[in-house]
Order: sequence, then structure tokens, then C-alpha cells
Amino acid sequence: MENKMTEGKPLPLLLKFVIPILLGFIFQQFYNMVDTVIVGRYVGPDALAAVGSTGTIMFLILGLANGLTTGFTVLISQKFGAGDKNATRKAFVNGILLGAVSTSVLTVISVLIMHPLLRIMNTPEDIYNDAYAYIVTICAGSLAIIFYNLFAASLRAIGDSRTPLYFLIFAALLNIVLDLLFIVSFHMGTFGAALATDVSQGTSALLCLIYIYKKVPVLRPQKDDWHFYKKYTSKQLNVGIPMALQFGITASGTMVMQAAINIYGSIAVGGFTAAGKVINLMTAGMPSIGQTMAAYTGQNFGHGDLGRIRQGTKDAMKISTVYSAITAVLTVLALPYIIGLFFDSGVDLAQYMPYAKTYCYQCVIFYLPLAMIFIYRNTMQGCGYGKTALMLGVMELIARLATAFVSMGLRSYPLAVAGDAVAWGSTGIFAWILYLFVMKEIQRKFYPE
Repeated sequence: MENKMTEGKPLPLLLKFVIPILLGFIFQQFYNMVDTVIVGRYVGPDALAAVGSTGTIMFLILGLANGLTTGFTVLISQKFGAGDKNATRKAFVNGILLGAVSTSVLTVISVLIMHPLLRIMNTPEDIYNDAYAYIVTICAGSLAIIFYNLFAASLRAIGDSRTPLYFLIFAALLNIVLDLLFIVSFHMGTFGAALATDVSQGTSALLCLIYIYKKVPVLRPQKDDWHFYKKYTSKQLNVGIPMALQFGITASGTMVMQAAINIYGSIAVGGFTAAGKVINLMTAGMPSIGQTMAAYTGQNFGHGDLGRIRQGTKDAMKISTVYSAITAVLTVLALPYIIGLFFDSGVDLAQYMPYAKTYCYQCVIFYLPLAMIFIYRNTMQGCGYGKTALMLGVMELIARLATAFVSMGLRSYPLAVAGDAVAWGSTGIFAWILYLFVMKEIQRKFYPE
């Protein structure tokens, strides 16, 4: 279902578009949480810590996939907004071919470096084997992750945020069934949890592709389309690579942060992991509004309406301000109840709660700056300014590195988990300043008075 985002009042349009994406992110976090709950309850707290210890690596893989695919589909939204259906289709095909090359490179490199990477991150010895089994299986399934994200982002680029939600719900339910089958029935441990994720993501990617071929003529590839287009390749790589690098740089900072946390042992890692799942669930609205702004801005930039882009950005900030306040309160209130889901009834939660609370209470203060990062970054990317994402990633990296190294020197757990809060606060302000600069440059280059 195509949807022009170049007409109508921005605020209701953004709300209508973001709700399916938000529901999709909630389902994604829900099945990731169920994944963790099943591992914690049926394999054990050490296995829970093992999965948690690889969370930053998982963030890196998903971030690279999201960065590349969102970058590749910015051109799709611009061409669609300009009303050029032929170029829209060719940009989609070019994105598929670039995605295939990216997948091959990402899979080989990630599998080869995993052993030394886990060692560098101070992964505790008692959870090392489970951690490796989980994350190397996820890496091997990078094809499924990248292509689901590519097809879903392509549909959103033409204004369809509902269809990706339906396939994501299906994937979430399938993942839960496969978790129970592989972990509870077949006793496959953390490997089974990762395999369930790969299979469910791959199934969703296939269903998205079938839907595009049958129901979305503006994206449906034709026989003569299957080759690289030099002009499109250059534009897609110019946006996609900086976005992927931004996620890679951000993930590097979170891996250093995780290494600092791993020093405190598997109980600290377990508490941090459980708290992180709660925060990921509560902050699902931030990447949702970010993806909405990428599609909205791309279409309106292609349409040549800078004023509408500015108004949409202001409305997105209004939505995020309300959302951040509500979810900050919910995080604090829900934490003691949700965290118990991750552990068997025989586990002493009192050991884990202090670690979980310390991390959560710091993060909730900086929910709004986190939303600012997603809004301003995706708005600039929708205008084709992919390198700004790289600058924001460097800012996050510096903040996390400084916090992590100081915490390791002082042997302070509260400081070790403060990396996210510090990164969100500093980068959120920087993103706003950079956005103002980019808007002025676009005004000067494309809309001179």
C-alpha cells in the first residue's frame, strides 16, 4: 500500500505512520525478551548472562544491517516522492544487489573475528562457550537479518508501514514457537535460541519479498533491471556506508562499555542484561520515529518541500517529548516486576536488582536526548546527508570510551553503566546543532532566496 507523505498535516500523518512501526519494534523487543526469558528459565542464569554478554555484538550486527538498508532505501523514498516510478524500482533492485554483497562480507568477517572479540571483551570463562554458540549462529544468519530489514525499509520508503508490521508479528510468534521447540524440547541451549531467531527472520524476509512481487508494482523488479546502476550505487553507498559505520562506531563504544561491565562477573552481567531488555522495550518509540522521519523526509526532499521537512521535525519532537516522559515513569515502575520474568523462581533476585536499578535509573533521565538523536539523524539522512550519521557515531563512541575507561580505572559499576546516559545526552545536543547547520546548508544550496 503506497502512501504519499508529501500531502496533509505532518503531525497526524506522522502519528498514523509511526504507530505500526512502534508496534513492530515492541513485538521485536517482545520476542527478543521472550528469547531471553526462555533461555534464563530453561537453560539457566549463566546462559542468560552469556546471551547478555553478546548483546553489544548483536547490536553491532543489527546496526550494520539497519544502517546499510536504511541508507540504501533513502534513494527509494526520494525517487518515490519525486513521482519517478521507474527510478524507484531500479533503486530497489540496486539495493538488493548491494545487500547481497554486504551480507557476504559481513558474514565472513564476523564469524572469523568472533573468538578474539569475545576474549577482548573480558567475557567470563563460565559463560564463554554459551556466548560463542549464540553469537556465531546469529552472525551466520546475517542474510536473513539484512534482507528482512531491506525489504521492510523499502516498503516504509513508499509509505507502507503496516505490511512490515504484519510480517514482524508473524516472525515474533514463530520465534517463540521455535524457542520452545529448540530449547525446551530439543535442549539446544543458546545455539537453539540463535537458530530460532535466524529462521524466523529469514521467513519474514521471504514473505516480504513475495508480497512485493505480488502486491507492490512500484517496487516489483523486471527482468532487465537485474544489474548494478552506477549512479544509484554511488548515491546509495554514500548514504548507506556512513550510516552503517555510525552503527559500527556506536556499537564499538557499547562493546567497550560491556567489557567494563563484564569485569564485575556473571551476576552483574545478568542484572544489566535484564535491565537492558526493559529499556529496549520502553525506548522502542525512538527508532520508530526515526524510521518514520527517514521516509517522511526522503519523500518531501524528493518533492522539494524544505518547509514541510522542518515542520515535520518539530512535530516529531513534540511526539517524542510526551513519549519520553511517559516511558521514563513506566520504566521505573515496571522494572521490579519485569526483571523477575528472566529468572527461575529458585534464583535470588536480590543479587541482580541493584545492578539492574543502577543502569535503569541513569538511563531514564536521558530518554529525550536519545529520541533527539534518532529524529535529527534520520531527518538529515533522508535529505541525503549520510556523513552526519558518522559524526554522531563518533560523538557517542567518545562518550562511551571515556566513561568506560574511567570506570575501569576507578572500579566503579555505576560509572561503567553510565556510558549510555552520557552518550545519549551529549550526542542528542550535538545532533540538534548539526541539524540546524544542515537545514541552513540545504536552504542555501537548493532553495536560494
